[in-house]
Amino acid sequence: MSLPPGFLDELRTRTSLSQVVGRKVMWDMRKSNQGKGDMWAPCPFHQEKTASFHVDDRKGYYYCFGCHAKGDAISFVRETENVDFMEAVEILAREAGMQVPARDPQARQKADRRSELSEVMEQAVQFFRLQLRTAAGTMAREYIEKKRGLGAEAQERFEIGFAPDGWQNLWDHLRARGIAEDLIIEAGLAKPSSRQGGKPYDTFRNRIIFPIRDPRGRCIAFGGRAMDPNDNAKYLNSPETLLFDKSRTLYNHGPAREAAGKGNPLIVAEGYMDVIALSEAGFGAAVAPLGTAVTEAQLQLLWRIADEPLIALDGDTAGLRAAHRVIDLALPLLEAGKSLRFALMPQGKDPDDVLRQGGPGAVQSLLDQAMPMVQLLWQRETEGRVFDSPERKAALDKALREKIKLIRDPSIRQHYGAAIKDMRWKLFNPRRQWTPKAKWSALPEVQTATKSSLIVAAGDAAQDHLREAVILAVLISHPDLAQEFEGQIEAMHCLDPDHDALRNRMLRLLAKEISPGPEPMAAALGEAALEKLFAQPHLRIVPAFRRPGDIDLARMTVAEELAKIDANRGLQAEIAEAAEDLSGPADEALTWRLGQAAEAHNRAAHGTGEDKAEFDLGDNGARIDRREKDAFDALLDQINYAKRQR
Repeated sequence: MSLPPGFLDELRTRTSLSQVVGRKVMWDMRKSNQGKGDMWAPCPFHQEKTASFHVDDRKGYYYCFGCHAKGDAISFVRETENVDFMEAVEILAREAGMQVPARDPQARQKADRRSELSEVMEQAVQFFRLQLRTAAGTMAREYIEKKRGLGAEAQERFEIGFAPDGWQNLWDHLRARGIAEDLIIEAGLAKPSSRQGGKPYDTFRNRIIFPIRDPRGRCIAFGGRAMDPNDNAKYLNSPETLLFDKSRTLYNHGPAREAAGKGNPLIVAEGYMDVIALSEAGFGAAVAPLGTAVTEAQLQLLWRIADEPLIALDGDTAGLRAAHRVIDLALPLLEAGKSLRFALMPQGKDPDDVLRQGGPGAVQSLLDQAMPMVQLLWQRETEGRVFDSPERKAALDKALREKIKLIRDPSIRQHYGAAIKDMRWKLFNPRRQWTPKAKWSALPEVQTATKSSLIVAAGDAAQDHLREAVILAVLISHPDLAQEFEGQIEAMHCLDPDHDALRNRMLRLLAKEISPGPEPMAAALGEAALEKLFAQPHLRIVPAFRRPGDIDLARMTVAEELAKIDANRGLQAEIAEAAEDLSGPADEALTWRLGQAAEAHNRAAHGTGEDKAEFDLGDNGARIDRREKDAFDALLDQINYAKRQR
């Protein structure tokens, strides 16, 4: 069975060779560079211990320096799965979500046709480049060199040309070289006339021409910028042809893939001139989606080049709308490690403008500040809006939930939800802003109504909730104490899910021998979680927060609150068990158990008040060891100051 060459090219483009090979080998991660698609492993085709089998994921080829096996994804599947060519194609097509074309007896003829069209396109490239050097191209040269600042080397590198004004310039040139009329029209270089007996006319007229090449370097289309400011279309692309599918093509794809393999960030700009300007300024991994909204196929191509492309769009309303369309398209396609970041240009400017005014440093600064996709999603839903009513807040929540539901990966969906929750907290609670690097601020003065409000009026469960908050807040503020109470914290059952999350995070940090201070705790749970904990008003009356430097007072506070929780829950358990036992005759054992539990509850509730500090402070502020002080006092008591009898 014959297949269209275009189908195989598309299959190879969509298939990640490293993923196909990775099912059969164990990568040597010391030698491999996953970010560049440069992978090494012991060869699956012969027995060896060293990693001599090399996979170039960006080019889609493998080679073994031991047994000299080489090929692409199709040949690898054929050899390792022991299948024929068509079976290998079908396996890869299923994984790539592609439908294998039905039998096509004209496949060879189509392959020949594509080759013929490619030759016609190359002749058109040469024609346009020559025209730029003629008198007819004078204005185009001035625009390119003076206004855009592109020298001869840049023009040569990107093969920039010019289509002169006139109806049949390219047509006559190609016909004079013996090119058939149907080939010229099928290549998209000319259009048939609608007039009776009219001669076909050139597609591109009075335009600066940019050849568009596929990843293998073959010219498949052209883009043209109008020299006439009154032209209806400022930019014009070739029509869809046997060679050209606009939705699956990126301008500068091949050079950008090579530059990204060398460590350059992949930048997605809007137009040809932006890509050329970025490349000339040192940002070689720049591509453009040919003046259209980014498509799903183009996103997959971008993620084949880099895990986190930077979308650099114009700083205007249209650019922002384009960014929002990219977000809606990308959300369902997100995978672990595959995302986007957005570098929005200043208002009214594109990357080329920023380069000419501020140089590469200005662009690099914008790239460094590129925001993650979740932040731009939040900005879209909140910017310019006021949420001063429950209904408006509920509408925001609904809109964000609908967007997050689009994410198929459950892990990414969960992380998006957590990030949105943090940003929502900051929006609706603007008065308490806490940053990890800031010094912890003292709690405000105690209000007289605070002490007798929640703690006194609340029931047992509510009191346990308050005590959980005290324990966690004190340990986070005094993280050196956490190790002493690790066992009791692990046994503590938190009634509040937020408290439980803080407790679990604290235990994980302790297991890694990391002090569970504010910064490590916030790194995983977000600043909003700590803000919510420390915003609870009853913490203002806790002595450990009134005297923040007293480590012994903090230790005693945690110990007493843990004892109160244990005693209260022990009493509740005894009461519940006693209630069951009361169905039969009461005895002394039952009343004794209840009495003991109540006594333990009362002791814990009132606190022992035992002073366990090891040091006293002298009048001059110096620390005095209590054991030494007690020994010294005992020695003084033994000294007799009476005069000796003579």
